[in-house]
Amino acid sequence: MKMDQNSVSPRKNRTKEHLKFALIDLIKEKGYHSVSVKDIVDRAAYNRSTFYIHYLDKMELAEDLIVSMLQGLEEAVAEPYSPGQKVYTTKLNPPAFNIISYIYKNRNFFELINCDDTLPGLHLKFPRTILKIYQEKFTFETINHMPVNMDYFKRYTAYGFYGLIQNWITGGFKETQEEFIREIIDLSKTHIYSVKYIGE
Repeated sequence: MKMDQNSVSPRKNRTKEHLKFALIDLIKEKGYHSVSVKDIVDRAAYNRSTFYIHYLDKMELAEDLIVSMLQGLEEAVAEPYSPGQKVYTTKLNPPAFNIISYIYKNRNFFELINCDDTLPGLHLKFPRTILKIYQEKFTFETINHMPVNMDYFKRYTAYGFYGLIQNWITGGFKETQEEFIREIIDLSKTHIYSVKYIGE
């Protein structure tokens, strides 16, 4: 029985991916609220019964899309670090910003922030995920060990970082990943002395 489940799993995942891609394309074309289940299955070249094997409705598909992409974002942030690793901003390098590579690789999804009628909650959940990462996964030291309210500092830094990411996305990724990361590193050096990855 387990062998059967494992062999079906890749196909099941592939079907769900096709449905997600179809939803993304349709949101860009006509806005989330105008998209129907019929539109999704027609675009993905499936029938409605296949859709309902995986999802109750369009909302459940949309939620699965956001959750899986933002979970991937959290995993991408952790990838370059080992628990307890401390990095000085003077030594920061592009691999430390795997989050940027993840966003660019999945730009088809992240471009949805450009749409007014987009996935419900995306404009809130995306920056909140960055804040959650800062709050739960990292500790920061300020330049000259300046004492600050660290909760405020993390919010200031996380939402500032999100603002730059948003600008990069809405600008059509004009700067290369390398150029954008270099700008982030230069900015980080102005107020962060070191970053420590806490891990899980």
